[in-house]
Amino acid sequence: MSAQEGSTCLPLDQNGRSGVPGETLADRIRRALEADISSGRLEPGSKLDEQELAEQFGVSRTPVREAFRLLAASHLVELRGRQGAVVRTISAQSLIEMFQVMAELEGLCARLAARRANPAQLGRIEAIHKRLEDVSASGDVDLFYDVNQEFHEAVYEASCNGFLADQTRRLRNQVAAYRRRVTHRPSRIPKTLKEHGEVIAAIRAHDDEAAQRAMRDHVNLLGDDLLDFLAAYG
Repeated sequence: MSAQEGSTCLPLDQNGRSGVPGETLADRIRRALEADISSGRLEPGSKLDEQELAEQFGVSRTPVREAFRLLAASHLVELRGRQGAVVRTISAQSLIEMFQVMAELEGLCARLAARRANPAQLGRIEAIHKRLEDVSASGDVDLFYDVNQEFHEAVYEASCNGFLADQTRRLRNQVAAYRRRVTHRPSRIPKTLKEHGEVIAAIRAHDDEAAQRAMRDHVNLLGDDLLDFLAAYG
């Protein structure tokens, strides 16, 4: 379990892109709506008004429709014919299954990060965790959730596996609104800080098995976490 000190990988933004040159209008609209969905600003079941969005982005309806198709392909939106597009709603059972897969993917990201992260990447993970500790003291749950997303992104990047990071991010975006709900449970923030500390310690020690186990347990819904989730879901 030796670290590859000289490893490097390209920095990614939260949508898996290093930039947006050549981005189409549909891509730009899709990216903006994806951010609103993953942040929870657009709740599951929200109707997306084609005309309103066309006016908001200063475009015709054509790129908006294409953006809807792209979001539907990512399972973030449902197209309901004449009823239009709505933000996808997921059943409790499906969400539990999705969280189980998320736990395995994020666990693998942490495992690879323990093997491959260079000092700069580890430093970024630790710095974000420190920001999380500061935010937790402020009581701003929504800000805590946003910084928490940055923490997980930093682990994805430190895995130095772009395909894995992209697949993990895609699934995370599908369940993001529901993860935000869990964050609002009273016990979740202190548990998150403790669990992140375990992930960091394992990555710092280059213990890939411990990093994978810690991250998997952090993301998976088990025991009290499952009860908290079901309470938040209802």
